[in-house]
Amino acid sequence: MRKGDELSVSIVDIGDDGVGIGKHDGHVYFIKDALIGDTVRAKVMKVKPKHVFAKLEEVLTPSPFRVQPPCRLHRSCGACQLQALKYEKQLEYKQNKVYNNLKRIGGFSDEAVEAVLEPIIGMEQPFGYRNKAAYPVAHDKEGNLIAGFYAGRTHDIIAVNNCLLTDERNKAVLAAVLSYMKENAISAYDEASGTGHIRHILVRTGHYSGELMLCLVVNADAPPPSHIAANADALPIDHVAAKADAPSIGHVILSAAKNLVPALSVIPGMASISINYNPGRTNVIMGRDTECIWGKATIADCLHVLDVKANFQKSGRRFNFHISPKSFYQVNAQQAEKLYSLMLDWLNLSGNETVWDLYSGIGTISIYMAPYTGMVYAVESVPESVRDARLNAAENNATNIHFLEGRVEDIFVKKCQSADIVIVNPPRKGLSSTCTEAIIQAKPERIIYLSCDSATLARDLRILKESGFRLARARPVDQFCHSVHVETLCLLVWESH
Repeated sequence: MRKGDELSVSIVDIGDDGVGIGKHDGHVYFIKDALIGDTVRAKVMKVKPKHVFAKLEEVLTPSPFRVQPPCRLHRSCGACQLQALKYEKQLEYKQNKVYNNLKRIGGFSDEAVEAVLEPIIGMEQPFGYRNKAAYPVAHDKEGNLIAGFYAGRTHDIIAVNNCLLTDERNKAVLAAVLSYMKENAISAYDEASGTGHIRHILVRTGHYSGELMLCLVVNADAPPPSHIAANADALPIDHVAAKADAPSIGHVILSAAKNLVPALSVIPGMASISINYNPGRTNVIMGRDTECIWGKATIADCLHVLDVKANFQKSGRRFNFHISPKSFYQVNAQQAEKLYSLMLDWLNLSGNETVWDLYSGIGTISIYMAPYTGMVYAVESVPESVRDARLNAAENNATNIHFLEGRVEDIFVKKCQSADIVIVNPPRKGLSSTCTEAIIQAKPERIIYLSCDSATLARDLRILKESGFRLARARPVDQFCHSVHVETLCLLVWESH
């Protein structure tokens, strides 16, 4: 077996990253874009002692689960690894992914997993659900301005002007920004050199409100308010200030962005336009400083409490939220409602509990809990999210929430004396050892763990299980349709040894 060889391979499984897995002559083959049930012709790209990486050349016999993807970029774009797989099979794949991670990484037996793992919750319409999209901007090989998404495992940008997972109005936003950039010689950021002006086009949408937010992430320091020069509008975008009293590049970009407002403000639902300044040589999208240049600083949305026992029908209660450019908010509002309503159903709150909500974002979970419990302590490290959370609590008359700004590892460890319930919704990397140990020391009666990565979830559940907590319920929710990612909700209860 050598690089360049071609052979026929039957695909028997799909890996955690969505890559097809086949077997041939004692070797395991990993073949991107091959689906379970396919027989494919593949070209060997790299040979390892126990496995081979190969490139899909042709689908010889298509899987019965293969469908024609509506997006022509599904193979090149890194966002929709499973779009060619029938949606029902996607749900089965994600259910099995959670099952296998709980067993393999979490150390749970088959019997234990089968006893607690409930069926995955999918979507009736698994397109157009994303309420946030960050499009990196670049120049292609011909020098044309493009915006889109990174190809899988690369920093190569695939031009995308109409992502089917997002609001259809995003297409008009991208067209307006790119057109203005071309007409006014505003360059895109170049990662290699650290030069260029526009880094990302961030668009957020209120699912129920219909409001749109645009935030341009620019490669510049925020201009000090006292340093605005009268002639900023007349300067070319590539001007580099030589005099101390001349406008900074941030001022020049700000001026250019304000001239873009008329083309953007006529897009239906546009409610907020802002600039985020990020001069760092980093792959972190957002910088520290954000400035609203038109409309509101936030957009509005709402989430409903659903009746779980009535197939997630709206119960009549809803909560309203304000969302700023940097704030964390679940990207799929429809599925978030199901997740949060499941939490309430599982917890069956009496009205007297003390709840700690860790990684609380803009307060969505805390506000959901507030009418049904005694006191909620919400911990979040992003100042903009804490600001939005306080605004949201006031909007929803949630007076029993105490917001604490800072790292979970610092705040919870120092301030939590006791807790009836701890709710964690950590980033993909899961809980830190410091946070896990603090939870174990607090010995809450119940833990709700909401995770976007079932591997790190299983790792943390294993530690909690070994420390006296029992996994009582678990349920995957398809929060990221057509991707390999899956959200999982777990309930743990304290049972001393």
